[in-house]
Amino acid sequence: MAKVFRPSTRESSILSKIESSKERARRMAINSIREHIDPLSNQVAMKLIESKLVETTNKNGLEEQVHKALETLSYAEDFDVDYEVAPFRKIVAQPHIVSLYLTAFVIEKLIDHKDTVDIYGSDDEIYACINQQVKKFIP
Repeated sequence: MAKVFRPSTRESSILSKIESSKERARRMAINSIREHIDPLSNQVAMKLIESKLVETTNKNGLEEQVHKALETLSYAEDFDVDYEVAPFRKIVAQPHIVSLYLTAFVIEKLIDHKDTVDIYGSDDEIYACINQQVKKFIP
């Protein structure tokens, strides 16, 4: 007969604190988007173009799309966010939720936009480019 693992009270409280701190950091990151939405969308769009990861006919159109994605993220339910980022959760060990959401947006939805010519680079490269900009505004 297999043993049933029952964590002690101390272990349970430590695990609970770790999970609650992760959730608090996630909520704070998503809530702080509203304060930095304009400069963040501008920086992400510019960096994607400069890094030649996204080829577009209209830089302002790309910036508007990133702005809309950030606005959607700031008001989205937890389930919706988790659903959008599910295929990309394993890109890095501890992903930043905003960077992960924008990466999923660029890879899955931006490719279908009329101003987007093509998207280059791997998922990792796109995440790294976006995360570099996000970390400047949302630690």
